[in-house]
Amino acid sequence: MSIRLLPALLAALLVACAPAAPPAPNTPTAPAPAQATSPLAVAAATPAQAGTPQPRRGGTIVIAASSDPGHFNPAVTTSGGTHFVADNLYNGLIFLDEHLNPQPDLADRWDVSPDGKTYTFHLHPGVKWHDGQPFSSEDVKFSFEQVLLKYHARTKAGLEAVLDGIDAPDPNTVVFRFKQPYGPLLQRLDVVEAPIVARHVYQGQDPTKADANLKPIGTGPYKLAEYVKNDKVRLVRNESYFKPGLPYLDEVDVRIIPQSSTVVLALEQGDVDYIQSVPGPDLARLKQNSAITLAQSGAGSGGSFCADTMMFNLSRAPLDKPEVRQAFAYGLDREQILHEVYFDQGRVATSAISADIGWAHSDNVQQYPHDQARANQLLDQAGLPRGADGMRFKSTFVHATNYAKYGELMKQQLAPIGIDITLLPLEFNAAVDQEYIKKDFDLGFASYCNGPDPEIGVRRMYVSSNIGPIPFSNGAGYKNPRVDQLFDQAAAAVDRSERAKAYGEIQDIAARELPYLPIAETAGYRAWLRTLHNLSIWSGELAEAAWVEQR
Repeated sequence: MSIRLLPALLAALLVACAPAAPPAPNTPTAPAPAQATSPLAVAAATPAQAGTPQPRRGGTIVIAASSDPGHFNPAVTTSGGTHFVADNLYNGLIFLDEHLNPQPDLADRWDVSPDGKTYTFHLHPGVKWHDGQPFSSEDVKFSFEQVLLKYHARTKAGLEAVLDGIDAPDPNTVVFRFKQPYGPLLQRLDVVEAPIVARHVYQGQDPTKADANLKPIGTGPYKLAEYVKNDKVRLVRNESYFKPGLPYLDEVDVRIIPQSSTVVLALEQGDVDYIQSVPGPDLARLKQNSAITLAQSGAGSGGSFCADTMMFNLSRAPLDKPEVRQAFAYGLDREQILHEVYFDQGRVATSAISADIGWAHSDNVQQYPHDQARANQLLDQAGLPRGADGMRFKSTFVHATNYAKYGELMKQQLAPIGIDITLLPLEFNAAVDQEYIKKDFDLGFASYCNGPDPEIGVRRMYVSSNIGPIPFSNGAGYKNPRVDQLFDQAAAAVDRSERAKAYGEIQDIAARELPYLPIAETAGYRAWLRTLHNLSIWSGELAEAAWVEQR
């Protein structure tokens, strides 16, 4: 039984292994954070039995990663590949539990002013960085002002316009001052959204290029011991970790295994303890394996409530025409894509905001059922006649290699309407660089995670202030002053119905102008050996409290 996957056992574990949660802050006028669907669903787990083994100290686990992390600074990217490994080295001010509710991490407790504009965090005393230097409020202030607000796409987009300032009145207190009430803050302060990095390590350096990105110094439960690019990462216990008794494990070994068939075989043979994605064809077989636990999750190291999304480069003709982008939407059969690429793990996306954020999501927007006749009509109207070969124009689709099957199906589906797709598969980090830094693409593809509130993960895609060389930002280069205004209104509104109205209009505009085409809201399966317990699969802090039975 995986203890942290079931609420009753989770509660018992938190009493034993983690600081007590503070009372819920009183925020009478602040916008309420989103109430979203829980991202976690256990698919195959045996009921709790008498004699369930208790946490055991020691041991090594092997977890599989589908891509190399590239570096170990999670504060300058929202890349799930980087966060999957690096988040184990760092902490946020808070930890989000499996229901995405805030719990203590670097901050033991927090207070919110009656007007919802000031958040005061009381930090855990005596925390040390991996090099033995003391952690303090100045590290938090530095991390936000010099790193997160400049390079982390979701944090930059959400906070830069509304944050008035950050104060560090003493080493164990940090104060966030806002220009207006700001409700979503607590949901965006975990290690995924706001990892805290060391001021004494990064001060005076470019945090995107610093040597420390490959020699990380964090506060987290594990320290980097070895890194062999495209092969493995070895993490060892931080003996000075500030949470008593944690971590349990001696080591976490990360193996880079891009091939999905290879990683499943490694799990079945016991060579790997945990895999972060189960290929559809293998799901039924793994469900029958009594040695393996499966759980479906809409959250993880990259964020929560994610949608795999096609991105149009709006600076390139003919993709700068809305009718051409709409033709793509009509030309693609997303139901077929969901079935053949995702093996029905998820659902077809119908809007710019995930259906899991029910209060903000709207289906009352323009929809694009598969309709080749309508697609052809739109391309004719755009002045794009067919050539002698039957094609109207060419577009290059830049994508990470793990999206190869999607690319092949997309190419097949768009050919009948005269769009000739050239596939350019790249290693994950190279694809990110090509799309977001160099801006050298026609069509791109990314998993954009919404987060528990649209302010956290949707805003960064659409606001014009977030156009720039930042991974997973507004990569399309979309500019619409009305959309910018509506996001600001939604962030400032106190009443949720007012926020929902603004988000509804945003979704209506986005569905018509279509700078991005959401393809599928994903909810893939994770799998691990039953001898491994207490994984936080919805969080970046995957293995903080994990433990393994004696083998």
